[in-house]
Amino acid sequence: MNIRLRLIIMNFMEFFVWGSWLISLGGYMFNVLHFKGQEVSDIYGTMGVASIFTPALFGIVADRWLNAERVLGLCHIIGALLLFWASKVTDPQMLYYIMLLNSFMFMPTIGLNNTVSFIVLGKSGFNIVKDFPPIRVWGTIGFIAAMWMVDLCGFNLSPMQLYISAGSGLLLGVYAFTMPGCPPVKSAVKRSLASSLGLDALVLFQRNKMVIFFLFAMLLGAALQITNTFGSAFLGDFANTYPDAFGVKHSNILISISQISETLFILAIPFFLRRFGIKQVMLMSIFAWVFRFGLFAIGNPGSGLWLLILSMIIYGMAFDFFNISGALFVEKEADIKIRASAQGLFMLMTNGFGAWVGNKISGRVVDYFTVDGVKDWQSIWFSFAGYALLLGIVFPLVFRYKHVPSDEKVAVSH
Repeated sequence: MNIRLRLIIMNFMEFFVWGSWLISLGGYMFNVLHFKGQEVSDIYGTMGVASIFTPALFGIVADRWLNAERVLGLCHIIGALLLFWASKVTDPQMLYYIMLLNSFMFMPTIGLNNTVSFIVLGKSGFNIVKDFPPIRVWGTIGFIAAMWMVDLCGFNLSPMQLYISAGSGLLLGVYAFTMPGCPPVKSAVKRSLASSLGLDALVLFQRNKMVIFFLFAMLLGAALQITNTFGSAFLGDFANTYPDAFGVKHSNILISISQISETLFILAIPFFLRRFGIKQVMLMSIFAWVFRFGLFAIGNPGSGLWLLILSMIIYGMAFDFFNISGALFVEKEADIKIRASAQGLFMLMTNGFGAWVGNKISGRVVDYFTVDGVKDWQSIWFSFAGYALLLGIVFPLVFRYKHVPSDEKVAVSH
């Protein structure tokens, strides 16, 4: 089989596994299992906890002892078995621990998937910078396809979504073992444990500009998963007022507009970076989150459907403009010797600590505005919008960075 096609299948399946449950599980836990907001957010927060520890640890295993494709396969197989178990559980505490173990297995696979792709492309003589993005975009397509499949099969509020994820994860786990070998690279220079864990990037904290940047990366990271956690449950609560509305019956398809928007805004990033600079692009992202949450607050699946659709479109700017431009900023500011570690630190602050803090706080906000089981979604979303607005006001005042167009051109070209 053509090596590009094999990698396309691997990337498609990698995110199909995640998309099968990430958006819809919150609605299942809220509306079927009747979990509290804090219980739901804690379960989603397991991904943040896992992102702090296991990606680096499993990366060390793949770097030193075991082929990367085998580590990838084992993680998916074990994760699939945990998801099969999770589908049978209705106790919030037990489900938390199972999903924590699953997150420990799944979160490292995102990086391992990239590692296997890079090694296989390199061995086959491809240009990684040129040939990987068209392969990786199939991951986003796989995520969207999974959301649509779960929705059209009527599994948004069913444990069947976990069966679909587990089944596809099991298939991917076996498939990974058939990929070309990606053995550990023998190095003449023995890396320290601290270096392998990316701790050498902590030197960046000696500069005030980077301290402020990473602090805001964590604070904005707190907002990244909120609509994934509560979006489906929010739309499901309109079942009594708009029982026949498209957004209620097909919440996953409506939310998938967000992922489609992501793919489009990625293409716009080079233009915006050259025209406005990294600081302004990151500021656009922060205010995009204000509109993302604010439009959720005033929208509904009936007459306000267009407001929800607009919120989904804005998500692409909110998510991509900070993640991509932030990664480019780190790439530009970090010494070449610690670039990989610096990127790991950026991901740790956003998807690790940030996501964990965000889920802890957001669950309490949802419970605070819940009375006798009825959620005041407008107040909930306005609270999140207010949080993002506060970040947007403070960020340009404390983050000192001058836009030099030539610098941004260099960063984008990389």
